[in-house]
Amino acid sequence: MNNSKKGFIPVMLTPFNNDGSIDYKTLTALTELYLKSGVTGLFANCLSSEMFELSEAERLKLTKHVVDVVAGQVPVVATGTFEGTIQQQADFTNKIYGTGIDAVILISGLLAKETDSDAVFVDNVHQLLNLTPGVPTGFYECPVPYKRVLTAEQLGDFVNTGRVIYHKDTSLDINQIKAKLSVVKNPDFGLYDAYMVHAIESLKAGSAGLSCIQGNFFPELIVWICDNYNDASKAEELAAVQQFLESNMGVMHDVYPIVAKYTLQKRGLSISNYTRREVGNFTPIVKNAVDQLQKEYDILQNELSF
Repeated sequence: MNNSKKGFIPVMLTPFNNDGSIDYKTLTALTELYLKSGVTGLFANCLSSEMFELSEAERLKLTKHVVDVVAGQVPVVATGTFEGTIQQQADFTNKIYGTGIDAVILISGLLAKETDSDAVFVDNVHQLLNLTPGVPTGFYECPVPYKRVLTAEQLGDFVNTGRVIYHKDTSLDINQIKAKLSVVKNPDFGLYDAYMVHAIESLKAGSAGLSCIQGNFFPELIVWICDNYNDASKAEELAAVQQFLESNMGVMHDVYPIVAKYTLQKRGLSISNYTRREVGNFTPIVKNAVDQLQKEYDILQNELSF
């Protein structure tokens, strides 16, 4: 899932009605908002989507809805591995691929126990690939249930099967990213970095793009970075954007995804703050911090003129 143009693949939120059911009308509007901002792909049914709080039927229906709204405008990926044996995870991988997505994302921390060796993990991955013939896949180093970060050697091995075309990296280590990029030569493969602190350096090193929660606040800003990261004439603006994102990481992570949904409300999207995850309370202090974040973003947006 690589393009000659650097791209942004947002980790999608799930809008809920206040009774806790999925709000598909707002999901349509949210998907269209992402597309309008210029994203080059979408990651549906992910951690930001509250995937562990969705039923199997909801995961499939939500993903199919996104695919239908996108209608081929950009690639869509979605998680396919959850609890259960490798056979059970493979069965759901095949099911969710049937929704029409472009690749099924494998959660590294669910393909082996935290106490399992790297050899067990690698064997389980190959077993799953054998049980899902013809299904394009990718990896996500999800922090839940625990974070298993792939080594460069492992990623190179998996990509060499011809079945892995995507990797969402959460190593938070630019040297690990460079190592991974150095061993992967498949032009169909793309590594997408989740860590905004070294986003620009990662893009310059060869990452295919970014996939970060900050895009659920200001997706067009992440698109702007991908479009301009290598423009020397915009070095000052890029530094300002990087500083803005670094300085506000705490605000964006506090009681997430509620804070992201509240930000989107302020931007005109009719989305409830409802979340199924236990993430803490949206207190007046948190609200004021997000209000200030929006003000700072508006200033930055005017300076960037996009």
